[in-house]
Amino acid sequence: MKAIGYTTPGAIDRDDALIDLEIERPTATGHDILVKVAAVSVNPVDTKVRSSRNAEGDTPVILGWDAVGEVVETGDRVTRFKTGDKVWYAGAINRPGTNSEYHLVDARIVGHAPKSIETAAAAALPLTTLTAQEMVFDRLKVNDPVPGAANAIVIIGGAGGVGSIAIQLLREQTDLTIIATASRPETQEWVRELGAHHVVDHSKPLPEQIAALGIGAPAFVFSTNYSETYVSQIAEFIAPQGRFGLIDDPKGFDIMPFKGKAVSIHWELMFTRSLFTTDDISRQGEILDTVAELIDTGKIRSTATESFGAITAANLKRAHALIESGKARGKITLEGF
Repeated sequence: MKAIGYTTPGAIDRDDALIDLEIERPTATGHDILVKVAAVSVNPVDTKVRSSRNAEGDTPVILGWDAVGEVVETGDRVTRFKTGDKVWYAGAINRPGTNSEYHLVDARIVGHAPKSIETAAAAALPLTTLTAQEMVFDRLKVNDPVPGAANAIVIIGGAGGVGSIAIQLLREQTDLTIIATASRPETQEWVRELGAHHVVDHSKPLPEQIAALGIGAPAFVFSTNYSETYVSQIAEFIAPQGRFGLIDDPKGFDIMPFKGKAVSIHWELMFTRSLFTTDDISRQGEILDTVAELIDTGKIRSTATESFGAITAANLKRAHALIESGKARGKITLEGF
């Protein structure tokens, strides 16, 4: 079967940064289903792994986590899916990725794909949806108020893939005031369209902008990127006993500025449940089923913004380059082999 991967990690501008491959088609056993992949999207994690993870011997690294496709085989412990079902999921970081014609995935982290949107549009959502939903409800517990705080959340990096879906999920499922950050006119308009109540510019000091809104100190802050550069600002504007969550990979992260306000700090890694086969691993499948219903009832829209064509090494290299430029808005999708 066709696949795209690499054997040597490094910069995306190398000829062999990503290459078209022919590899053996796997077989589903146990909790796994085998999915014929129809569409994928590209996330920052793809670029991070590509630049750092070494191949094991001569076995290439296959990237890709988001996918939409059709079940073609089921393992003997699978009960929720059957051959022919259309599914969507974000995979596991410790297994081969979705940039392949057929892909094995644990059925417990898989959901039934939405029926009302195009396949590529759906492929934009699983990883970012799980990240956002897990962060705001499982980690920050936004439905548990912070005493005396404004019932509000600041999303730093609101126009990216995670921020784009987090705004929608919060708007639909909570009564929080959503303050999103964006620095360019087009990204500011994007987050307003998605449902942000207020937009502030993260290239300028945030405490003054948030204070000017007149709503008080926000209870929650969700940082999607460059978290280490905002620590002192967040510590200044977040409410005492507030909750701060982050998902990126800062080289250094000083939490001492948060001590005075007793701010709790929460990491979210969407892959944790699959990495450790946690007792609640099936929550990811449940989340995806719930969000598919929200999409099919018109309450959530896809965050797909650009289609880069077929799933090939050349097109994936273009997608990786755009993500690494820091100028991507929403999600990049690819469809078909």
